[in-house]
Amino acid sequence: MDNCISEFDLLLETSWEVCNKIGGIYTVLSTKAATLQKNYKDKTIFIGPDVWSDDNPSPYFIENRTLLKKWLLEAELPEGVDVRVGRWDIPGRPIVILVKFDGMYAVKDEFYGRMWQLYGVDSLHAYGDYDEACSFSHAAGIVAKSLFSFYKAHGLVSDRQKPRFISHYDEWTTGMGLLYIKAECPEAATVFTTHATSIGRSICGNGKPLYDRLPYYNGDQMARELNMESKHSLEKAAALQADCFTTVSEVTARECGQLLGRRPDIVTPNGFENNFVPSASKFADARAAARSKMLSVASSLTGHSFDDNTFIVVTSGRCEYRNKGIDLFLDSMTHMSYDNLDRPVLAFVMVPAWVDKARPDLTIALDDKALKRLSDPVITHTLHNYNSDPVINRIHQIGFINDADARVSVIYVPCYLNGADGIFDMTYYDLLPGFDASVFPSYYEPWGYTPLESVAFGVPTVTTSLSGFGQWILDTFTDSFAACGVRVEKRTDSNYDEVCERISDDIASLVNNAQAELKKISKAAKATAKSAAWSNFISYYITAFDIALANADARNKK
Repeated sequence: MDNCISEFDLLLETSWEVCNKIGGIYTVLSTKAATLQKNYKDKTIFIGPDVWSDDNPSPYFIENRTLLKKWLLEAELPEGVDVRVGRWDIPGRPIVILVKFDGMYAVKDEFYGRMWQLYGVDSLHAYGDYDEACSFSHAAGIVAKSLFSFYKAHGLVSDRQKPRFISHYDEWTTGMGLLYIKAECPEAATVFTTHATSIGRSICGNGKPLYDRLPYYNGDQMARELNMESKHSLEKAAALQADCFTTVSEVTARECGQLLGRRPDIVTPNGFENNFVPSASKFADARAAARSKMLSVASSLTGHSFDDNTFIVVTSGRCEYRNKGIDLFLDSMTHMSYDNLDRPVLAFVMVPAWVDKARPDLTIALDDKALKRLSDPVITHTLHNYNSDPVINRIHQIGFINDADARVSVIYVPCYLNGADGIFDMTYYDLLPGFDASVFPSYYEPWGYTPLESVAFGVPTVTTSLSGFGQWILDTFTDSFAACGVRVEKRTDSNYDEVCERISDDIASLVNNAQAELKKISKAAKATAKSAAWSNFISYYITAFDIALANADARNKK
């Protein structure tokens, strides 16, 4: 087995994003699965929430009633907890158990009381998605215990007296499952991975400085101040109780040590698989199709044509205005508009917001192929909260009007690009080959898949030293476009204007570069993405499994 050291009888990984594509964790799990399957076959099973219905089935789940059939017949699950077994329709096609968890709401108060007594989890101040997440993870823990018991009872383990079970939980949303297993199935080794601390994200999202002040922050105190007590309490308990605690970057490891009271045992960087990148023979056509669509949308919005010489740059990801550096991207585009540019620049902000629908006037213009300037030619969809959306407000405040004389034009795409948005009708990955550069100037970014996705498509990218991916680049390569297709700008709590200027210069240098040099940069970017393949990174998780098993053994000997 490639890079495979750890041996176990069964690994169960629980996440809200199993067969449920929401954010970056889905990418982590769905790309890691192929390598786990290659190394361990069906010894790895993923557990996710069954939030689907006959009217709205999961596009990623293929039910298989023969898998784990004997366990299903014997499993005695509580009322209101039901499961479906199948395979995840991704490379590797791992076994998946989807869990209905409605029955857990009726017993949540009793369960919360027990978790308070055992682990000090404060659920009194819960709100929002806390109950839903905890009910799911409680049910997932029950399912995990049932599976472990079944494997042991039926001799599906190497040693019935000392089975090697691992129960892996991602994010605070699954913390209750880990604590349940710790209490009810202590022989199982537990792994907890935080992809971002809830309180760290909240500190940044509320406009507070994180990095300069980090040594002085108390996680519990900040949780009370920011009304995050329950989520923080649960996340902290899971981190403290896990047999192995991991996170995705050194940046976040320091954050965990200060805010959660435990430094991770190991950093497990997020790997990547580029199997969705068009092959070399198809890439030129994919790039041409993407550029044609984006230039057409821009021309239909603004009423003037953008030819193929236009340099197209993008920022994308979760709509966290400050955390993701959307503010910095817009300001850097403003700064660049004063540079000497050899060709026009078209900048897209592709971040899902509270979208209403595709603009009717834009759909008509696209169908008619008429070049008539539309009102507000900076946005592709209507918004429910137009007047309070920070991105559109900043675009207007800066003064982007996208007229024919503009050297830099900005277009806001506030929808999830799933191929059916009504304007592009192409997925983000379909559009990605068409970009000439990307910028992800994050303030809070534990890892950062979007820049990694960019370089996989040969698109040079700019990111910051506050992202896990940026730190990995600094530790692994020379951070230059020529060397690896990536520029990493040092960002702190106090150098916003300086970084803004440097990003502007970075992109302007690409705009004014010769085509031959740009091709070399694109080649270097693709090579960087290959270095981040899961085949190179899975060893970190294998070490985590070994740590968890060793600590569980030591714990059970006491």
